[in-house]
Amino acid sequence: MVGRPALEPVRRERTTMSHTLKILSVALAIVLGGCMVGPDYQRPPVKMPAAFKELPGWTEAAPAAEAPKGDWWTGFHDPLIDRLEPMVSVSNQTVRVSYANYQQALAEVQIARSALFPTLGVTGSATRQRSGRGNAATTAGSAANPGSIENSGSLEGSASWAPDLWGSVRRSIEENTATAQASEATLANATLSEQTALATAVIQLRITDANADLLSKTVDAFKEAARVVGNQGAAGTAAPSDVITARTQLENAQSNLIALGVARAQLVHAIAVLAGMNPEDLDIPHGGTLPAMPVVPAGVPSTLLQRRPDVAIAERQMAAQNASIGVAIAAYYPSISLSAADGFSQSPLAGLLHVANHVWSLGADVDQTLLDGGARHGQVAAARAGYEASVANYRGSVLTALQNVEDDLSGLRILGQQAQVQSAAVRDAAQGAEVALNEYRAGTVDYATVATAQATSLATAQDGLNLRQQQLVDTVTLIGDLGGGWSDDELTPRTARR
Repeated sequence: MVGRPALEPVRRERTTMSHTLKILSVALAIVLGGCMVGPDYQRPPVKMPAAFKELPGWTEAAPAAEAPKGDWWTGFHDPLIDRLEPMVSVSNQTVRVSYANYQQALAEVQIARSALFPTLGVTGSATRQRSGRGNAATTAGSAANPGSIENSGSLEGSASWAPDLWGSVRRSIEENTATAQASEATLANATLSEQTALATAVIQLRITDANADLLSKTVDAFKEAARVVGNQGAAGTAAPSDVITARTQLENAQSNLIALGVARAQLVHAIAVLAGMNPEDLDIPHGGTLPAMPVVPAGVPSTLLQRRPDVAIAERQMAAQNASIGVAIAAYYPSISLSAADGFSQSPLAGLLHVANHVWSLGADVDQTLLDGGARHGQVAAARAGYEASVANYRGSVLTALQNVEDDLSGLRILGQQAQVQSAAVRDAAQGAEVALNEYRAGTVDYATVATAQATSLATAQDGLNLRQQQLVDTVTLIGDLGGGWSDDELTPRTARR
């Protein structure tokens, strides 16, 4: 029995640690079985039509799986678009800003989740000190006692934990997760917006090149007309005013052809910036082919709820606002925090880790606000009002999405009808200009008739190019309004959707 006294501190230590573990186990059970105050999120219903109004006169509705997915821009069959579009999601600076904001939102989720776990720490200290001088009389034949030097130290581990009894932390995680998902949808929206802007700029560049080709042919035609008029003027069969009119018409066409260089240079610079490049680093040769008109199945209206990033942003913001109600309600309930410390302390330092120098502590704090002048009530009311505003914003986003698609479909339908008539007008105007010039050569009409017919032919052809540009741009807009190749299934981190 000689060893029993030496074992008693160890047994007491084990008993203490056992009690500590029991307390932590009970607290953990309370947390795991604890409730979460506040409303659970459910997506509010929105009234969706069965089909788009414009579809019967435009194209047949198709399942969402057949809608543009992934590299939606390949339907235009333009090599420049195919080469530059993938660069937008990597190098475009607007997209990079949204990506950084998304990464920040993910970090906020991690911060919120950390509150579920205890905080552990280790502290240690060492002190070397000299005590005060002793009485000189106690040391015969010497100077005053300089005092003794002592070493002391401590080594202690600590733990603290605030159990999430009422779900405040879990609601905060819900809120931050939904906010992160909204940031991810914002990133997708920014990417889609910049990609459609790039496609639009390339289309405008191709139309500019086509317009330059048209003006080049017009300049050649006006040169021939000016030659004919000049010859007749030299022969005395044409008035000097006809010669001047022909020359002026030619010079104006040449001036307009040169002026296209400004617009083309600016478009190239804009395309470079959208692709994340310096303007001087991109050289785009003249293109003689216009992008193709892709077939874009519109699907059914309800797919906009999954396909539009801006709708997803509004929906995730709504979920975040709903979670904030629970955070505000949890403030009505008491908060509990547990703390524990375990370690060694010794002076002098020798034998610090001996069991006899063991120290420990356990603690629990309860915090409850009894009177706050209505602050908590106001916070809950503000959270509920914020949620109602987010619901209205979500439903408004859905209505705007429906309006955008209906506008695009009606625009493309009407432009298709206009294009058929415009094509006939371009052919007739070109034929009219040729007939007028032949009649002038025969002397049956004056040159004013020729100049008018040529101007009409050029304007009609340019109108045809502008109409083609509008059709292509509206197709890009429709793809963007349908959500491009994006789906809200891609949102991460995921939470249960109700």
